[in-house]
Amino acid sequence: MLLEDFDFQLPQSLIAQQPSSNRGDARLLAVNMGSRTLGDNFVHELPSFLNEGDLLVLNDTKVIPARLYARKKTGGNVEILVERVLSKNDVLVRLRANRAPKVNDQLEVMPVGELTITQKKDIFCILSSRGPESLEEIFRRSGHVPLPPYIKRADSLVDIDRYQTIFASKPGAVAAPTAGLHITNALLDALAKKRIAVGFLTLHIGSGTYLPIKSGNLNNHQMHEESIVIGSRLCKQITSVKKEGGRIFAVGTTVLRALETIARSSGRLKPYTGETRLFIRPGFRFNVVDCLLTNFHMPKSTLFVLLSAFGGIGLVQKAYEHAIKEKYLFYSYGDAMLISKSIQD
Repeated sequence: MLLEDFDFQLPQSLIAQQPSSNRGDARLLAVNMGSRTLGDNFVHELPSFLNEGDLLVLNDTKVIPARLYARKKTGGNVEILVERVLSKNDVLVRLRANRAPKVNDQLEVMPVGELTITQKKDIFCILSSRGPESLEEIFRRSGHVPLPPYIKRADSLVDIDRYQTIFASKPGAVAAPTAGLHITNALLDALAKKRIAVGFLTLHIGSGTYLPIKSGNLNNHQMHEESIVIGSRLCKQITSVKKEGGRIFAVGTTVLRALETIARSSGRLKPYTGETRLFIRPGFRFNVVDCLLTNFHMPKSTLFVLLSAFGGIGLVQKAYEHAIKEKYLFYSYGDAMLISKSIQD
């Protein structure tokens, strides 16, 4: 399978730079895999696509203020983007500087904090907090919202709220589970009235989610590692729903990857705390997820490849052509797509 098979032309004007006025205002492209039809809707209409007995699964990870700005002792500026938190004192990061800092260099975080480079690992470094301020304190006082690279502006106060889901509770992500950004309390209330259950898992998204696929052959690509936690309650919910003929709606590719990781590795659903490097591409057998709510993704990205594996390359290309023609907004603050094996009327 070649990377060029997952390319498309996206006008820059369709890359959302700001969140919508309200979370529920986003558009929703419904893709029915059975009839191969497309429908233009809005995210607040999502409950109409679920039936009693279905299960909506959300990722409750919480985005930390993972972008920091620092200065080397020699005076050079350094941008720090956290990949993942390793401990209460150590973080794995990517650094951007005119001249690469070295191991044992100290970085003065602005306005508060000091971090020391203790190790280099490929494109990453490990930084340790050895000053009077704890790592948590440095994030709180000096951290910025880690907006993705395709949002061409500095973070602002609005991003503190809107680049975070309303159900975020487990700190550790450095990128938002963007499909979850559309979920509102009103939508959750509507699901409850239809007796549709909601479940939660945790996948802490790393900055590696933005790393491009460098190999022209997808079989040669190595996924970045991300931490997942799936509890017994969710496993019981899924087992019960499947037994009764209900469907599993994954809100976001992170939820899909986490669920398919444990089904793939254990043969059945059971609680799991660990890592995933699962790269889903065409030919993958899906064992858990029936429906996927997701934002529109970058061409030639691992997420677009995943979506093509789930919905089929031809149908997904058709859907994206429609979305571009109808001027849907793309990426983190953009619109959404619901793709399903059996969307119900």
